[in-house]
Amino acid sequence: MGDLTGRTVVVTGASSGIGLAAAIGMARRGANTVLVGRNPARLEAAVSAVSGAANGRPVPAYRSDFAKLEDVHVLVDHLRQRYQRIDVLANNAGGMIRGHHVTADGFEATLQTNHLAAFLLSSLLREQLRGGRIISTASGAHAMGVLDPADLRGARRRGAWRMYGSAKQANILFAAEAARRWPDIMSASYHPGFVRSRFGASVGVHVAAKLAPFARSPEKGAETLVWLAATPPSQLTSGGYYMDRRLIRPNRVTDDPALAGRLWEASLEAVGLG
Repeated sequence: MGDLTGRTVVVTGASSGIGLAAAIGMARRGANTVLVGRNPARLEAAVSAVSGAANGRPVPAYRSDFAKLEDVHVLVDHLRQRYQRIDVLANNAGGMIRGHHVTADGFEATLQTNHLAAFLLSSLLREQLRGGRIISTASGAHAMGVLDPADLRGARRRGAWRMYGSAKQANILFAAEAARRWPDIMSASYHPGFVRSRFGASVGVHVAAKLAPFARSPEKGAETLVWLAATPPSQLTSGGYYMDRRLIRPNRVTDDPALAGRLWEASLEAVGLG
């Protein structure tokens, strides 16, 4: 795995699970690691954990709740003021939400926290990311998604797994379309596997993960994320979807440039950039 010395890496969803494990892994490889999380207490604990791997380098942290798009704008203001260049943006925040919820911004909560907030963050940091990378945490659960770019507000109610799968389809489609529209930024998505973490706490998935003998540790789940951040770009496929450091294909519906284009345009309009 390559070296990250001197590179600035921003990890969202960094206060626990895969995000925290990835932040520690990248700090150990020399990255200047910036943490973004929603819960202040967990974020403070994460700073302490990452600092232990950072060899004296500071570990800045920003609280941001992706259920509020205004929080994303505030986060971007802080990052722009501090960093002229961001080498890696790890869009890792998100999760599964029980029931049907619409955010104050008017969008289905799972789609906003997993996709729209990351889309907005990536778009607003476009200049800082030139020559860098955007890595999106997706999931094999995308296969059960039924994404409709015309219904980001969730008028058609779906179950928790359907909505989560749709959001993970969006992550994969975003990575592929970003590679086409932003050729000066390497973009990829990946499946971390079934990981023992706080993911899905509201619907009991974290309990199943803790009990399942095949569940991965957060460190194992974060391996491909760290690898995508550190591997020379010539060895990667921009727009690709990865698992266990291997390029794989998502399901047929998700591997659709036309759907990716429709999602991109709908997302631009949704976040006020259209």
